[in-house]
Amino acid sequence: MKYKVRLEQSEEGFSVSCPALPGCWSQGETEQEALENIQDAIREYLAAITESLQDADVREIEVTV
Repeated sequence: MKYKVRLEQSEEGFSVSCPALPGCWSQGETEQEALENIQDAIREYLAAITESLQDADVREIEVTV
């Protein structure tokens, strides 16, 4: 899967967030470290969602944009 991320440089390094996944963000001292860290954060975010929906009635839909 591909996700768009927003990368911002600051005095401390880089912060990065994933707008499609509210609350999913990370940081790193370098741009590369921040991008690697957001990949881990996205994986953990998706795993938590999957776990929370384990006993729910879940459907998939397709949306054309």
